[in-house]
Amino acid sequence: MMYGPQGSQLQYSVNIVGLYKTQGTIWTKGKKSKFIDEKYVAWNDDVTYYRLERKKKTITIFGAHSEERDKYASKFKFSPDNYTYSIKDDPQKGYYITLKAKKNVKGIKEARVLLDHHTHYPINVRVKVGIFHTTIKISNFKVGGITDQLFVFPKSQYENGYKYIDKR
Repeated sequence: MMYGPQGSQLQYSVNIVGLYKTQGTIWTKGKKSKFIDEKYVAWNDDVTYYRLERKKKTITIFGAHSEERDKYASKFKFSPDNYTYSIKDDPQKGYYITLKAKKNVKGIKEARVLLDHHTHYPINVRVKVGIFHTTIKISNFKVGGITDQLFVFPKSQYENGYKYIDKR
């Protein structure tokens, strides 16, 4: 549903033990994505990844699948074979899908996704990385109606006053 050909959109908010707070919107469609939060905007058209740092007024360009594009990406890589899975039905809240990392897996140690009973849309994701737990609250999840144009970097809007850094 999240990465399907119809596309999806969601809003999220996260507070990591009071150390880091953010909220934003994510759109996906296949391998394409766009996200907006308080500090960054990123466009990924599955060929090129553009990351705008609002405060610095810089736009850094990477190959769409470059490991370097996000310093946190390697911590949150997901490989399905690295986890064991279980599901629990909570009649009041929804379906809990729990993923537990197998021995020696780095990054995400555990994730628990809460899905709505009727739509199967995500409500929140509780993640454990190292010794920290945090819950990512998800709202306004929508499927479909996502155009490919959304993932195209609008260069004409960022021609004046922005510094470009090309790391392809």
